[in-house]
Amino acid sequence: MKTMLCSKRLKNVKIYEMKRALFIDRDGTLVIEPPVDYQLDSLEKLVFYPKVFRNLYFIRKQLDFEFVMVTNQDGLGTDSFPEDTFWPAHDKMLKTLEGEGIRFDDILIDRSFPEENSPNRKPRTGMLGRYLSGEYDLANSYVIGDRLTDMQLAANLGAKGIWLRPDDVEARQLLTENTAISPVLITDDWDRITEYLFAGERRATIRRTTKETDIFVEVNLDGHGRTEISTGLGFFDHMLDQIGKHSGIDLTVRVKGDLEVDEHHTIEDTAIALGEALLKALGDKRGIERYGYCLPMDDCLCSVALDFGGRPWLVWDAAFHREKVGDMPTEMFLHFFKSLSDAARMNLNIKAEGTNEHHKIEGIFKALARSIKMAIRRDIYRYELPSTKGAL
Repeated sequence: MKTMLCSKRLKNVKIYEMKRALFIDRDGTLVIEPPVDYQLDSLEKLVFYPKVFRNLYFIRKQLDFEFVMVTNQDGLGTDSFPEDTFWPAHDKMLKTLEGEGIRFDDILIDRSFPEENSPNRKPRTGMLGRYLSGEYDLANSYVIGDRLTDMQLAANLGAKGIWLRPDDVEARQLLTENTAISPVLITDDWDRITEYLFAGERRATIRRTTKETDIFVEVNLDGHGRTEISTGLGFFDHMLDQIGKHSGIDLTVRVKGDLEVDEHHTIEDTAIALGEALLKALGDKRGIERYGYCLPMDDCLCSVALDFGGRPWLVWDAAFHREKVGDMPTEMFLHFFKSLSDAARMNLNIKAEGTNEHHKIEGIFKALARSIKMAIRRDIYRYELPSTKGAL
């Protein structure tokens, strides 16, 4: 977000970038929270969170965020947590971080107990008054922390939340029970946090509506293989589910098609929408591997080599001798992959051999998924186009 101050003469236009901040929790985020008493009160307990050094250094060097530490230290300065046990470990932590090129612009510590309901205690914003003055672009700032209170702080600030914890059933249940919070990322890996902050998320939604079909496709290339598939064709659902599960992308496909006519439009248009979603989510393709390949399945050997190079082409070497597998016509297999290749602007080379028709086509879909998984892998430390042409 930019604030523009203008005089009457265009040459006097000045553009000022609003400040952005990362509000970073301490225990459980920068350092491992001691598991018994939750107090970092000795040097022996000081253990840094995995990969925190290289990632905070990268963020500090490459991005424009101010670093603000925001931490609750229950009863600091009382008999339950004497100050002389707190500061040695805290100062050692700061000195170690500074030695790695990581310096905090502000450090905010609340000393209260939870039952005191202090206005300064997270998730309340009493300590953060200077950041609420309008000088900071809070909508594009982030709170990073491991606790629910950190995500509540993000909501209270009007900032985005990054929840440093496993993205598991417990996390989803907590989100269901606390509808006011909506973290943009849930991960226990600092590499993923840095990738998100530096290169952004890779999500796309496509809605394709014709007289024959109404299709909704949503993909998250950096997901966990979660799928929600409903096309009206059971076997086709099963195949699309393989793409999500084995590539690791989150995939939602909802289709209402003219199945009373036949399966053709439903399958073809789904392939087009899925291809468009993949292309959109890939964005400028910087840092991706670009290529991927292969898979055996029981009696079958299935090979899917792909290239997200921007030039659609399909090579198909797979013969099917049954009219249908499940409720899906085998003649539509080639048509699906041709439409997918065209829409995603990718080169697909597909070969399958074997005797079991079900295994062959399932192997092809799984091999496609594994190829996608390889090709979309992104490396922010080599954030360049994977092409000598300078464009994809």
